[in-house]
Amino acid sequence: MEKSILITGCSSGIGLDAARQLRARGWRVFAACRQEKDCLRLREEGFDSPRLDYEDADSIRAAVAEVLEATGGRLDALFNNGAYAIPGAVEDLPRDALSAIFEANVVGWHDLTLQVIPAMRAQGHGRIVNCSSVLGLVPMKWRGAYIASKFALEGLTDTLRLEMRDTDIHVALIEPGPITSEFRRNAVVQFEKWIDWENSPRADQYRASLLKRLYSASDAPDRFELGPEAVTRKLIHAIEADRPHPRYFVTTPTYIMNVLRRVLPTRVLDWVLAKG
Repeated sequence: MEKSILITGCSSGIGLDAARQLRARGWRVFAACRQEKDCLRLREEGFDSPRLDYEDADSIRAAVAEVLEATGGRLDALFNNGAYAIPGAVEDLPRDALSAIFEANVVGWHDLTLQVIPAMRAQGHGRIVNCSSVLGLVPMKWRGAYIASKFALEGLTDTLRLEMRDTDIHVALIEPGPITSEFRRNAVVQFEKWIDWENSPRADQYRASLLKRLYSASDAPDRFELGPEAVTRKLIHAIEADRPHPRYFVTTPTYIMNVLRRVLPTRVLDWVLAKG
């Protein structure tokens, strides 16, 4: 039977590359997007593309219902991918901003996962893959909201993997570092919405560092940056291998940070991370 996968965040970047590559490998791909205009574009490419916004519980229920109706109640794999960041110092992060990013990056992912598990249990197998980050392993300045959401995701995913050991539902994390995408442009929108940096005690630091990075006109890639296809290669193993790994590291910084967080004392690791 044709295998099926639901991928979120398919408007660009990691999600779009994964959708195209997996369809080429023979998967039936449900390429979900948050905005209907992006779904329409993907439907023109021939994809099934339900609208799914992690911050909209009704859209999650409707998307799952659409997928399961199309497949006769089956779903072989789920790739939770869509997420965003709110750059800024932790002391400048409003309560509502933290609530919003957790709804989008954690609670919505959890909700979607819970809604596909019954179908996977009924068919006797499944793969659940969550796209985390190097920032789910270590912190960095100016990224507190996103880091908090990824640390929470890591904990939920690790626990789910342990609890699913008595089933044939395999749970994995992908840990990218810098990947070519629209992530920074999307982060600017959230920064302008939530962070009152001009009235922050760190206003001079914003001008000297974060603003330059956010509003840089340069399209030059970050050091060690890879294309989204690097993530797709790991995803393919996670959903097709007989024995998928619990974690997949993608870029050089992710491999390095995974080692450093295990071998360095906290103060020394803090010194390394503070260097940026």
